Amino acid sequence: MSVVNTLGRRKTAVARIYLSKGTGKVTINKREANSYFKTPVLLEKLNQPFQLTETVGQYDVVANVDGGGVNGQAEAIRLGISRALVEISADNKPLLKAEGLMTRDSRMVERKKPGQKKARKKFQFSKR
Repeated sequence: MSVVNTLGRRKTAVARIYLSKGTGKVTINKREANSYFKTPVLLEKLNQPFQLTETVGQYDVVANVDGGGVNGQAEAIRLGISRALVEISADNKPLLKAEGLMTRDSRMVERKKPGQKKARKKFQFSKR
């Protein structure tokens, strides 16, 4: 196993993940994970696949993320890491699937329709 390359998506965020044997260093867009994601909740999302599979500190992660907000990016990285761990060992799949980390969350923002204010909101109706 040299480098495992996977992809993770969430809303409009796309994360390209490169997982390799190492000491647990996480690099996102050439920055340390702690400086990229400020809140502990987002950092916890990144480490969740490693904690479930008991592989904390065994792999280095290099992630290139584009689009979306910080939460969408964190969840896209989490999906990519989960897919990479399954590619390394198929034994990890039931553990990650039970927590819902193997499914791509397909919920996107609904598009705005013509003749309306927003996706569902309409202009005020005037009877007379």
